[in-house]
Amino acid sequence: MHRKESRGIRLRLAIEKLGPIFIKFGQILSTRPDVFPEDIVVELAKLRDQVPPFPGKQAVAMIEKNFNAKINTVYKTFSETPLASASVAQVHAATLHSGEDVIVKILRPNVNKLIKKDIGLLKLIARLVQQCWSQGERLRPMEVVLEFEKTLENELDLLRETANAAQLKRNFNDSKLLYVPTVHWDYCKQSILTMERIYGMAVDNAGSLREHGVDMKKLSERGVEIFFTQVFRDNFFHADMHPGNIFVAFDHPQDPQYIGVDFGIMGSLSENDKRYLAENFLAFFNRDYHRVAQLHVESHWVPADTRIEEFEAAIRTVCEPIFQKSLRDISFGQLLVRLFQTASHFKMPVQPQLVLLQKTLLNVEGLGRQLYPDLDLWQTAKPFLEKWIKTQVGPRAFFHKVKQQLPFWLEKLPELPGLIYNALEASPNSAKCWASQAQPNLHANKPKYRRFFLLGVTFGLLFAGIFLSIFTTKTHSVTVPIFLGLAMVGLVGSL
Repeated sequence: MHRKESRGIRLRLAIEKLGPIFIKFGQILSTRPDVFPEDIVVELAKLRDQVPPFPGKQAVAMIEKNFNAKINTVYKTFSETPLASASVAQVHAATLHSGEDVIVKILRPNVNKLIKKDIGLLKLIARLVQQCWSQGERLRPMEVVLEFEKTLENELDLLRETANAAQLKRNFNDSKLLYVPTVHWDYCKQSILTMERIYGMAVDNAGSLREHGVDMKKLSERGVEIFFTQVFRDNFFHADMHPGNIFVAFDHPQDPQYIGVDFGIMGSLSENDKRYLAENFLAFFNRDYHRVAQLHVESHWVPADTRIEEFEAAIRTVCEPIFQKSLRDISFGQLLVRLFQTASHFKMPVQPQLVLLQKTLLNVEGLGRQLYPDLDLWQTAKPFLEKWIKTQVGPRAFFHKVKQQLPFWLEKLPELPGLIYNALEASPNSAKCWASQAQPNLHANKPKYRRFFLLGVTFGLLFAGIFLSIFTTKTHSVTVPIFLGLAMVGLVGSL
């Protein structure tokens, strides 16, 4: 029926027919003009917000059913013609009775059933891959699909998206980098979300941005900064950052601010993954490939028996050619192929918990390529990571963590004698045995016990000094260095 259409249109229509999950894959591909031909990318871009909508009257009926009220009592005005329509929901313009302009996001009818059907198909494919392909075990396809399923379940709950938007808005409150619209909780349900309507320029419309005098270099750099801020400072990142969900404010084009929408898919990392990732990025930016290789082994991202030197050489071979190059000169397709070959050679398993982050990084890098191809991605990200690492390691980080934990330690301190007594009571035979063995050696080991005693006193003084330094008043300004000085004397004496 569509044989006379171009290949881009035929591909887009096929993806639309396959359903919501495949539309999401199409959205990701639409951000890669460096990998796919322009005619295909242009058509796939329509999957971001121009998927065929469901009827406006059906949207009105869903609102009235959810609020158990007529549409004109819920909203002062409501446009049945959608502003945008995507894989999971569509968006309508409306006005509250207070006069505020808002958008109303409504889940597609039966979208839950469609996604469950698609997930079932992906699970079947994953099982076949795992059983029939030699790389199946390393790629862990079933775990990736299960992670994807969990993400989609969250996206289908618009109350969760509302909470995500509120959290992200707090994280970037009064920020020049990113503006997050205000949510109207009284007009939100599990399948309906009402949010402040924003007005801005589409981030992928480079012509319009330039016409308004937007500083494209600063805009692209701020996109990278927003990504790293969300991941490492807040550990809460927008994981669906395709151009359909990002706009640029009209105000202050020389000091451009992003506007984000659609917060259904948000990601976070474990503390260990976050630290290893930050150190990996920084080592990579410093071309310290030996450290990159070490970190992969330490984090169990490669098998424990991997030879560090061999892995280091492989990473250097892949990564070294891309330094000193702008995004314009990097062949992302070739880089992916070589990274995949390296991962296969060293039996590097896929990390399902990092899939969302990798998807987001693909979007950010693709967007940066479109906005400002001469962007130096490495030099933009490196200072931020160096600053973050300094806050996580060293004396300042240590004192900060102590300050966080100190209330808990102080709360538990009175319980310590009771805990020790209970532990000894629980194993009296072990305690007696230890005492009988320790008595003959007590005299011989006096120097060692003396050191232990001094270390105990040292740490007691040290924590007293830390406690006073955190909660001190001016009257204790002399006491603090005395405590810390005695602690240092004790430490020297115990060595």
